[in-house]
Amino acid sequence: MVDRGASALSLPDDWPAHPDPILALNRMGSFDWDLDSGLFQMDAQAHEVFDVLPEEYNGHPETLAMRVPPPEAIRLDTLVSQALKDGSENYGAYFRIRCRDGTLRWTHTQGYIRRDETGRPRRIIGIVRDATQELSERAARREQAAHFQARRHQTSVVQLTTAALAHARTVQDVIDVLEDTHGLTHLGATSLVMGLVEAGRINMVAAGPQDSYVPGTRITRMDAQYPMNEVVRTLVPHFIESPEEFAESYPLLWPHITDLKITSAAYLPLIVQARPIGAIGLLYNDRHGFSEEDRNVLLALGSSIAQSLQRAMFYEQEKDLAKGLQQAMLPRSIPSVPGADIAVRYRSASLGRDIGGDWYDVIPLPGGRVGAVIGDVQGHDTHAAAVMGQLRIVLRAYAAEGHTPATVMARASVFLKELDTERFATCLYAEADLSTGVVQLVRAGHMDPLVRQPDGTCRRQPVEGGLPLGLSADFGRLEYPVSTFELDPGQTLVLYTDGLVEQPGVSLGEGVRTLRELVGTGPDDVHDLADRLIEVAEERGGDDDVALLLLRRRGLTTHQTGGRFQQHVAAGDPEALALARHMVRAAVDAWGAGERADEIELVADEMITNALLHTEGSAVVTLRVLTGSDRRLRAEVEDSSSALPRRREAGESGVSGRGLLLVDRLTDVWGVEARGGGKVVWCEFIVPERD
Repeated sequence: MVDRGASALSLPDDWPAHPDPILALNRMGSFDWDLDSGLFQMDAQAHEVFDVLPEEYNGHPETLAMRVPPPEAIRLDTLVSQALKDGSENYGAYFRIRCRDGTLRWTHTQGYIRRDETGRPRRIIGIVRDATQELSERAARREQAAHFQARRHQTSVVQLTTAALAHARTVQDVIDVLEDTHGLTHLGATSLVMGLVEAGRINMVAAGPQDSYVPGTRITRMDAQYPMNEVVRTLVPHFIESPEEFAESYPLLWPHITDLKITSAAYLPLIVQARPIGAIGLLYNDRHGFSEEDRNVLLALGSSIAQSLQRAMFYEQEKDLAKGLQQAMLPRSIPSVPGADIAVRYRSASLGRDIGGDWYDVIPLPGGRVGAVIGDVQGHDTHAAAVMGQLRIVLRAYAAEGHTPATVMARASVFLKELDTERFATCLYAEADLSTGVVQLVRAGHMDPLVRQPDGTCRRQPVEGGLPLGLSADFGRLEYPVSTFELDPGQTLVLYTDGLVEQPGVSLGEGVRTLRELVGTGPDDVHDLADRLIEVAEERGGDDDVALLLLRRRGLTTHQTGGRFQQHVAAGDPEALALARHMVRAAVDAWGAGERADEIELVADEMITNALLHTEGSAVVTLRVLTGSDRRLRAEVEDSSSALPRRREAGESGVSGRGLLLVDRLTDVWGVEARGGGKVVWCEFIVPERD
């Protein structure tokens, strides 16, 4: 204690004259320290606190050295000296004393410094008390707080893991969460293993840290002597509290994991609806034993993992069902079409339980033609998929029957209305003549197609449109205008559904522009290009499915036009009619029609005459020579009338009515196609090459 060099003075026998009863009741002793004299007077309770007898104490602080160990005395002296120097009014400290029996006991003192008018310290009065109980209570509170903190940490383990698992859709997602290093940190484990029950065996699906599988444990029989197998069989968790217990319980497994320095482990069955679906094992190298609360937390964790796994399994089952049903509704294979390279792709929606109504189809047609269909039934469920399948089949049937594209679309709309469903569908039907490159397009509320040039540039091909299928029949508006354009060799027609261009926060126009850029910068091969577009759709995700059809007309090396003549013939213009006839003769001579020259000229003249006589307006005459498996000469007469020609018996004069009979008898194949607001009557002659 602080030594002020006080002179020896006798202690007053009656100090303190009036002991404070409140202090006494609280087992607190008081002292009065005269800094000038150095006397340190204590009451009877203070003597008890210091465990000294009155006759053992002479009023000087040095006498208490028998009770205050030197380190504690130095610490107290330093504290008091600093308080006296820096002008403090009080000080307080906990220190230990050595009792008469040799034990150490915590004591607390609080001193109040009295100073004169100059600020000089003259006196300290204060209290001392036994602080053992107080510090014990503090220690208990700290222990309780630490225990509470541990409980909070254990609870957070479940919460953090559950939060991470909430985003897991598939079983692999659950495995990734648990195998992840941070996942192990959350769980507080050194290593983790998880197995699922499959066909009466335990299939090890996860082991962390990564690639820490024990040889021979990937697939094990249910009766194998491993901890996971045991908890699956018994449905009872197994808590292993020491290395010795582990080695004794599972001698086959222990030698393989000794390098992990495992001190304890918890194996939990993963139970859903009273049925085990697997087990999980958590291995620790810093834990010895499990309290009751530890076990409860781990059981809650196991339950959370089991629920996540069940949810993931249901999700995958629904996804497989949806994908299987959707694929069953789509064409099983795409036919090989001479003169074209065709690629189709389908991507299901990212939500596993949703089944889309998107579809594609390719329909081989007579005369070197092919039909290409892309469509989307409203909704994302099994009903939409069922409607899609029926609609695809009837549309294919109508096209194969030889109906014009507008009629195919109108009949499909009526069929959808008669299904008595509330669904409608958007659709785009393209009928392409691969010999001439002429493509007729009919659009029912669908998106315009794109056309990619051989040099990579890509443009939108505008198509006049009608109402979606089903709605047009409801409103009695079954007229579908036909748009026509020529697909040159090397050009690619791109048909797609809106899932390829629609993105949250992005306008439809911007989505189409992005698609045009992707198509323009993509690979030349249609299959590679289709893969690229679907990859982008996969990366972007989305809740809508995607159907895609690419049709590329092959170049001249495979199926080429050997030349083309075209003449416009106005109604009532004899000179133009004569020029057209002259053009036909010149083309026939130039292409060496041989013995069929007269037939070709006669049929072409009849087609031109019919167009001028039975329609209002002009006609366009086109002659082409086509080379492929057979060399053919094709004649086309296009007019602005939508009325289709029909065969009829010759009139009484025996002159009128023989036009189509001649065309039918003299040509190898002929037909009529809608073209915009009008039509084209065409015919072909097989013409051998000249020697």
